Amino acid sequence: MSAGAATSLGRPAPAARAAGSTNPWLIALVVSLATFMEVLDTTIANVALPYVAGSMGVSADEAAWVATTYLVANAIVLTASSFLSKVLGRKPFYLTCVALFTVSSVLCGFSWNIQSLLFFRVLQGLGGGGMVPVSQAVLADAFPPEKRGQAFAFFGVAVVVAPVVGPILGGWLSDNYSWHWCFLINGPIGVIAIALVSVLLQEPKAVTEERKRLERDEFRFDAIGFLLVATFLGSLEVVLDRGLEDDWLGSNFIVTFSIIGGLAFVLMIPWEITRRDPVVDLRMVGTRQFGASFVVMLAIGGILFGTTQIVPQLLQDTFGYTATWAGLALSPGGLVTMAMMFVVGRLSAYVQPKYLIAIGATIVGLSLYGLTNLYGDLDFWHFAWLRIDMGFGLPLIFIPMMTAAYDGLPPEKTDQASALINVARNVGGSIGISLAQNVLAHRAQFHQSRLVENVIPSNVQYQRALQQATENFVAHGSAMLQAQQQAFAWIAQQVQSQAILLAYIDVFWVLTLVSAASVPLAFTLRSVKIGAGTPSAH
Repeated sequence: MSAGAATSLGRPAPAARAAGSTNPWLIALVVSLATFMEVLDTTIANVALPYVAGSMGVSADEAAWVATTYLVANAIVLTASSFLSKVLGRKPFYLTCVALFTVSSVLCGFSWNIQSLLFFRVLQGLGGGGMVPVSQAVLADAFPPEKRGQAFAFFGVAVVVAPVVGPILGGWLSDNYSWHWCFLINGPIGVIAIALVSVLLQEPKAVTEERKRLERDEFRFDAIGFLLVATFLGSLEVVLDRGLEDDWLGSNFIVTFSIIGGLAFVLMIPWEITRRDPVVDLRMVGTRQFGASFVVMLAIGGILFGTTQIVPQLLQDTFGYTATWAGLALSPGGLVTMAMMFVVGRLSAYVQPKYLIAIGATIVGLSLYGLTNLYGDLDFWHFAWLRIDMGFGLPLIFIPMMTAAYDGLPPEKTDQASALINVARNVGGSIGISLAQNVLAHRAQFHQSRLVENVIPSNVQYQRALQQATENFVAHGSAMLQAQQQAFAWIAQQVQSQAILLAYIDVFWVLTLVSAASVPLAFTLRSVKIGAGTPSAH
């Protein structure tokens, strides 16, 4: 039988797949390494922003664009990654992305002012945005359907663990060396990834045939569709990332981008649906299987990125943790997630994805519910154990969802599916972070206004607390007038602290509801073919 022939089960022979004659697990290792590097940069720079602002003499708002520009560029290029990988070839496009990401990362580390750093971050986002979807498409083609669950488990370690490692590593590098190393560490990793991809990765036969078809049919890039999608995603990212700081609709800047994004979205839908080869196949999102997977990825992206930012923030703001210890509270959960990826990879060969997703969403929801029980005496391990619980649940959602999303898709659609799934992850992450920060800000104001209603002279408990606080300050050597002022300030501080703590509780309630909503959504997925005897979905 020739290398390109099909087996008796209708499954392509090894040479027809992305791995060629190479062990597919080596391919999985290579693409996971590059993906880990890219996903790491979605969070590693966040903790370094104060250092960036200080060293470059800019405000905190200006430094925040270091994170925003990366996300915007990353989301935009995702929409064109499917087309570019088909036209240029998957392997050449992937190598270009890794090389662009690596070079721009090093240039970020050597930036001389904020303008140069933002420009290089845009380039970094453009390179990184094309890496993840192509990596997933490579895995989908390199492994037969019955092995994809395990392959996506291995790959999922990079996607789920990297955002957890990012704050810890970024804080440690910034504290002990310099914020520049948050970017420079990508240099040697990128060089290794480029060398391995060049040697190991082969172009699948289906991808080569698809490129020939495009050339034969004189396929043209959907430039208008790309412009509409890029405008919508870019505007959405800007609004979500800057809305809270710029007072939302009270800012002309936010209103302008909201209108632009809304118009782009309205025009995008009919345009993309009526194209023969759209830059984004919205008809896939409208299907039962892929559409439900897309929404689940929105939810898991929101929970993963939202909690990765809000939990360390809680520990530093309310419990007085250093940045290092706040990051370390997440690390046990990351280790559990890594181990569970392989366990779930095995389970996915025997259990339907919809059941695993429902179980995982329930576990994550219970973990988030545990975070609603906040009070001042909680210790480090309370948060670490709840994060460990979440570490058990996240892989049960992520891996089966990826398996379900690719079920039944032809090879020429895997790149498109990968792009859409990763757009959902990025957009879901932005929504999750924005939602958490907005709930925190608004509910803190609400709770403070309610608590202040009890801080009045006619309230007996307030008078008793004021008297006890005053006596305590007098006992420590303060004069009576000074002690009264200190007592007033102490009570005001307690009110503010309690309001913020209650607001964090509300944030975790909202995230709990998001996770709970994923449970019934999981049961809308159809059953997929699983087991060693399953024919190829291709």
